[in-house]
Amino acid sequence: MLAAVGAVLIEGPRACGKTATGATRSRTAFRFDIDDAARRTAEVAPSLLMQGDPPILLDEWQLEPQLWNHVRRAVDDRSGEKGIFILTGSATPSDNASRHSGAGRIAALRMRPMSLFESGHSNGSVSLERLFTGAQEPAKGAGLEVTDVIDRIVTGGWPALQQDGPRTAARALRGYLDQISNVDLPAVGHRTRSPERIQRLLSTLARNVATEARITQITADVAGADGTVTRSTVTNDINGLARLMVLEDQPAWGPHLRSRTPAREAAKRHFTDPSLAVAAIRGTPERLLADLNWTGLLFESLAVRDLRVYSQPLGGLVSHFRNAKGLEVDAIVQLDDGRWAAFEVKLGQRAVDAAAEGLLKFANQIDEVRTGTPAALAVITATGMAYRRSDGVWVIPIDALGP
Repeated sequence: MLAAVGAVLIEGPRACGKTATGATRSRTAFRFDIDDAARRTAEVAPSLLMQGDPPILLDEWQLEPQLWNHVRRAVDDRSGEKGIFILTGSATPSDNASRHSGAGRIAALRMRPMSLFESGHSNGSVSLERLFTGAQEPAKGAGLEVTDVIDRIVTGGWPALQQDGPRTAARALRGYLDQISNVDLPAVGHRTRSPERIQRLLSTLARNVATEARITQITADVAGADGTVTRSTVTNDINGLARLMVLEDQPAWGPHLRSRTPAREAAKRHFTDPSLAVAAIRGTPERLLADLNWTGLLFESLAVRDLRVYSQPLGGLVSHFRNAKGLEVDAIVQLDDGRWAAFEVKLGQRAVDAAAEGLLKFANQIDEVRTGTPAALAVITATGMAYRRSDGVWVIPIDALGP
């Protein structure tokens, strides 16, 4: 992107690696979260921050949101020059209308915690891109067991935690959520006087991860017995957490169907990394192993995270499907050229046959003239080999999946 536009904006949750990534590409850097002098300069003489050897890194720029227009103007003034600025931010400003004027000048890039391929826990022998082109061959995974996958769910894709054990990582992530509740939400202008309510909300969302839990249900759970929390309050809290990129819901897919049964349009609830769901209810590897139903939902969330990462360079969007009769698909990856693939996510091997049957039933209901045929149908599992079944459905262990 630096070669194509004047400025690149990297957005993502705190601690996912934005600053480190930006620093590897910049020659001048200003960090507004820790540099008081840079913040004072941004207030009184922001044009000074536009000078220096490019690329110029403006880290946590949203703490001084007026910088957006100065960057836009600097790019205009240096017409034709590319790769001048790198902006990073772990929150979306509450009023982002001014950001629209960055079109053509500032390109946005979403960064997420590392996928299993990036952290070295998948060998990438099954390429999402090759699945779309039909060039994928049977392959072996990296040899993870279910207990290893659980450890990855608890630890997450946070760069600084990769060398820690899952219990150490879980403690760090509980502190991460405390920081979100007590410091980060107020810092982005979210008006809440109850960090305890935010913690209850996080716990409720964690219990409902990878489901289509409605706001009314979530509100009732957060309110508890006294019932004093309103729907609008909970909606506002969820929006605040989404602005901090702690939450990233999975939208519903709207294909053209032969069936008269309408598709449901509710989004699925996800944290940006399933480890945050585990931290929200103080989970441990032992608790996950004892509750495989909930762990199956966390595993689905892990797969969605990785599919988002792998599909991003392809221009992909990850959604889901469910109709009123209960036919569902856990993940639909659709590329910007219209090609799409459907994935079911199952922790155990015993569910593969039923998942494959469901995918074929779903594909049979698609209006192929208007939507096109699926590039691939696949079941993502925790362990095993990657192979294509006789019915055409792929079975892929998550430790083999890659870009």
